[in-house]
Order: sequence, then C-alpha cells, then structure tokens
Amino acid sequence: MSAAPVMPTAGAKSMVTLILPRWRQHTGFMLGFCVLAVFALMAILAPMLAPYDPYAQDLMARMRPPVWMDGGGWQHPFGTDQVGRDYLSRIFYGARVSLFVGLSVTVISCLIGTALGVTAGYFGGRVDTVISFLITARLAIPVVLVALAVVALVGSSLQIVIAVLGLLLWDRFAIVMRATTQQIRSADFIVAAKVQGASNFQIVMQEILPNVVNNLLVVATLEIAQAIVLEAALSFLGIGVPAPTPSWGLMIAEGRADVFFDPWLITIPGTFLFVLVLATNMTGDGLRDITAPEGRNR
Repeated sequence: MSAAPVMPTAGAKSMVTLILPRWRQHTGFMLGFCVLAVFALMAILAPMLAPYDPYAQDLMARMRPPVWMDGGGWQHPFGTDQVGRDYLSRIFYGARVSLFVGLSVTVISCLIGTALGVTAGYFGGRVDTVISFLITARLAIPVVLVALAVVALVGSSLQIVIAVLGLLLWDRFAIVMRATTQQIRSADFIVAAKVQGASNFQIVMQEILPNVVNNLLVVATLEIAQAIVLEAALSFLGIGVPAPTPSWGLMIAEGRADVFFDPWLITIPGTFLFVLVLATNMTGDGLRDITAPEGRNR
C-alpha cells in the first residue's frame, strides 16, 4: 500500500475542489462506497428489515433451505440453521456486528498508531528509535495467538475482541503516519509556524494532522477490512464473538459440520463477508487514487 502524497494546509480548499469531481469518475471508489452504504443501511435498519428475531429458535423449522433451492420458501428466504433460526435475520444483524467491530477497532488503533507515528516522525532521534522498536515488536506479535491467550485468561466477548484487536492493529497507522510526518516536518509552512512561536502541540494539531488526514482515511478503510476479517476468523475458531450472537464468522463455524450436505450454511455468510471486505478495500484504494495529485482514475 502506497501512501498518498501530502499537501500543505493552505491548499486545502483547492484540494477539495480538485478531488470532488474525481469521485464520480472513479468507478472502483463509487462501486465500493455504494456497497458499503448498503451494508451500513442494512446494519442500521436491521430491526426493521429482519423478518424474525435472530435469536428465536423453531425446531419444527430447522434446516430449511433457501428459497432458490428445492424445499425452500419465502417464509425463510435464506433458510434456517440447525436450531431453526432465520438465516436472513441473522445476516442482517451480523452486518451490525462486523461493522461495529471494524469501526471500533479502527478508532482505537487509529488513536494509538497516529499518536506514535506522528510523534516519531516529528521529533525523530531517540524518540523515533524507541517508537520504531515498539512498531517492530508489535509486528513480531501474532494476533491470533495473543487473542487465544487473552480469551483463556478472561473469556470471550465482543468487548474483549474489540479491545484485543484495537490494541494490536495500530502498526499500519504508525508506519504510514511516521513516514508522512517525516516528509513534511521540514516544509516551509512548518518552519514558518515555528518562527511565529507555535508550540510543538500546535504545529502537530494545526499543521501536520490536516496534511496527513488523507493518508489516515486510506489506512482506516483498509484497517476496517482487516478487523472484520480477523473478527470473523476468531469467531470461526471459537475465540471471538460468543454464541448465539449473529456473527458471520460464527455462522460459518456453525455450518461447517453440514458443509457437504447443506453448503448454503457457509456460502451465504461467506459471500456477505467477502463482498463487505471487497467493498471496503475498493473504497480505500479509491480514496488513495482520488486524493493523489495526479488523480489516478480507474
């Protein structure tokens, strides 16, 4: 992933004027953004869209196939699971879990990584050395093994998954923010701010952060996708979101025993997970392209 070049704050209005027309011209960004908007609406409106309670069990209606298969019906368009829960309702509520985890983890990791990266890039020297060591140490820590250890100690829950992932996925923010801050810390507008007597905190907040926000948005979209995939993986392994919470990863794990006889139990949540992650990555790549000065259109 390449970081988008930074621009001085003085040209913020002209940058916005330049970028806005590119949105509609970038097919990948528009497609990814529209799909993300659909998933967001699905998550927000889940109580109104879901035809059933996602936790309600009906053993008399268990293992009903989806409507496009023999034996399926519109009463349960996506079928039912092993205990008779409506699959469509669980898909709607599963979007809530995935997006909530992705956004929450990204906010936590963004705060940690941005603070460390900007500090290292701005001050340099020993501060940079120490923070670079922390980044290297973090990259050597396997996320899944740490999650296994934490769950063994305190148990699994949605809050634990968010906390563990948020405290472990800040390295990309730190690396990108460190590199972009190093690019502009000697720029003329930074030197001018120092000459005018601005403090380091004022320079960071008023001069540096506004000029690296485009890079921050690109990394954030990619981190959302990574957090969603990791949550699904942890739930699949049984160390993520606990049952009966409607998580797509947990739904895939629950359906693996019947994969040869009822593959739709895995393919339906797997498809939604794939499309959500793909749309998030397409949005991130599009942001990188439309915020670049040359305005790459794809």
